Amino acid sequence: MVENRDVLTKIPQKIDAGQLSDPRSVLGWRKSSPTSDQIIVRTWIPEGTKVRLKTRRRNGIAIPMMCVHPSGLYEARVTGDTAFAVTRGQYEFEYSMNGQTRSMSDPYSVPSLFGEFDLHLFGEGNHFEIYNKLGAHPRTVAGQSGVNFAVWAPNARQVSLIGNFNDWDGRRFPMQNLQGSGVWELFIPGAKVGDAYKFRVCDVWGHQMDRADPFAFAAEVPPRTASIVADLDDFAWTDDDWMSQRRERNPLDGPISVYELHLGSWRQRPGRPHGWIDYRTLAHEIVDYCLEMQFTHIELLPVTEHPYTGSWGYQTTGYFAATSRYGNPQDLMYFINHCHRHGIGVIVDWVPAHFPKDAHGLARFDGTCLYEHADPRKGEHPDWNTLIFNYGRNEVQNFLIASGLFWLDKYHVDGLRVDAVASMLYLDYSRKHGEWIPNQYGGRENLEAIEFLKKFNAIAHHHHHGVLTIAEESTAWPGVSRPVESGGLGFSIKWNMGWMNDTLRYMRRDPIYRKYHHNELTFSLMYAFSENFMLPFSHDEVVHGKCSLLMQMPGDEWQKFANLRLLYTYLWTHPGKKLLFMGSEFGQWMEWNCNAELDWPLLAFDKHRGLAMLVRDLNRLYRREPALHQLDFDWQGFQWIECHNAEDSRLAYVRRDREGSEILVACNFTPLVREKVRVGVPQPGEYRELFNSDSHYYGGANIGNQTTLFAEEIPHTGQPYSLQLTLPPLAGIVLKKA
Repeated sequence: MVENRDVLTKIPQKIDAGQLSDPRSVLGWRKSSPTSDQIIVRTWIPEGTKVRLKTRRRNGIAIPMMCVHPSGLYEARVTGDTAFAVTRGQYEFEYSMNGQTRSMSDPYSVPSLFGEFDLHLFGEGNHFEIYNKLGAHPRTVAGQSGVNFAVWAPNARQVSLIGNFNDWDGRRFPMQNLQGSGVWELFIPGAKVGDAYKFRVCDVWGHQMDRADPFAFAAEVPPRTASIVADLDDFAWTDDDWMSQRRERNPLDGPISVYELHLGSWRQRPGRPHGWIDYRTLAHEIVDYCLEMQFTHIELLPVTEHPYTGSWGYQTTGYFAATSRYGNPQDLMYFINHCHRHGIGVIVDWVPAHFPKDAHGLARFDGTCLYEHADPRKGEHPDWNTLIFNYGRNEVQNFLIASGLFWLDKYHVDGLRVDAVASMLYLDYSRKHGEWIPNQYGGRENLEAIEFLKKFNAIAHHHHHGVLTIAEESTAWPGVSRPVESGGLGFSIKWNMGWMNDTLRYMRRDPIYRKYHHNELTFSLMYAFSENFMLPFSHDEVVHGKCSLLMQMPGDEWQKFANLRLLYTYLWTHPGKKLLFMGSEFGQWMEWNCNAELDWPLLAFDKHRGLAMLVRDLNRLYRREPALHQLDFDWQGFQWIECHNAEDSRLAYVRRDREGSEILVACNFTPLVREKVRVGVPQPGEYRELFNSDSHYYGGANIGNQTTLFAEEIPHTGQPYSLQLTLPPLAGIVLKKA
């Protein structure tokens, strides 16, 4: 308790100088002495006049408060019923400001939302629901509604709350540092959902910086950068059936065909800011489209808040905030709920690898390198001019793990695709000699990042059974999708970047030269079952001058479309889950532009419409036939029939399910019709053609096998039986034993 008048008069100077870390020691109420019945009440209202203490009880009285300092420090001493009301929080301050009479409850009379155990768990990095404590949370205290604000800034000298509830005046609401933990907290009576706010952080050198809330649930529409108070508990989810089924099933046994999309450029509406469509409208349009196209999942490029639209969301500042470009948090919840109600899973991209340097964001948040490493050899990413998280710091690790769990918990997402994992694993990633620091054993492995990824995956799968964690990892790091207890990183699935690069390199070649590069097609099966792989043709393959997938195909228009149909046939029948970026399904000519919608009018043309029908039918076939998805990660689900025929650029293989049902795939990577081709098969009997990428329905020449085929007892390529087929040019066919 501070009673000395000289000390009290120094409080305003301390606040102005950013030196007050314990405002509750001065403000709020306290006994005048341990044995006294008298209560002292103090408040800090700069530029306020005629300040009165008013109880909220019936027949409550208003008591004029004494001005202790002309800059705005007021005090009252009360006893009896008034003191009783004060000790129960049943009071407020009435004052005049700018010619208006205002009232405010006392922020410094409210008990903390944090317990000692919360602070302990956060300090050791194990408070996985810390997003329910830090940030902005509506609550009601002693009948007074308001918002509880809390932020982690351990090296700040003072943190003040600013927002539209206090005219952005940094003098009004200095926050309380809790037990020296580095967590600052304050309850603001009268603050409400929708209010904009920031934290004014004073660093140890006296510099003041306005920061957005790292734990905010919402933010202003960029380029504005303030955080927004949001309530995530007022959405009525209706996806109980989906969520209960998700907990019971193993998603890796089922079909996973992902439609990757960027919400801002999938479709646009003229007359709206940047053409952006809201989450709720997009929900209906995207779900209807995915149902038509038979995709099982959608994957959203990051919906975490990001200041620069051109980063596509990969330079995140709001790790707990859904981007406000397309609506509020409840609108995104509606989007995901609608997907689930129609049987479509939702994966979101998540970026724990790096963050941007924007002044309102995480960079040097409290004036020091708090979230990032201080040494640029570990703390700055040379490719993206971004900052790298300090994975070895408990609170930073807690921040990131809580962020991942937050999207699984509060938004019901079915998977997190973790971006740029390779950049996290290696200390020398994209660095020259002398630009990086070896680990304690002299190696290039980022040991802290590795432990973070293991911990995140283990906790995510423990708390949310049935969800997917997917690694974009471009190296040969072992065990990415193996369990942590077996020495792996614990991801569910790893993107097969090697398959993607080899296959596209092969398909870009003129067919006349493909026979010299046949191994680019077959090499993937040397390692296909070393990980749980997803085969991605993602947004990264259709930007930055790479051209669209259609334009990457060689030859004239006929050959381009035929090659792309063949490529998709190979993708959907090769072991591994599937991912295709938007626009690729109907053969967009132009590479992706995040500021313009897809070229939907192309669907008016037969070849583009035919390509879309092919993707739809491949999805339908893939979902219908367990042999094409059930054993994606097991040698028992695949068998080469013909892999060495480089001269004719042909492949043939069998896909198999647990019951022994087989699908035969044969592909011709040349523009020549191959007639009377003999292909070995393991079993006798009748075979019928289920799918032909050269069908006239898809824009092909309709060359194929129209009648039932009979396996003859003629051994071929190591198989006891064989079929005589017609292989259409630049095409793949799929057959099944009747």
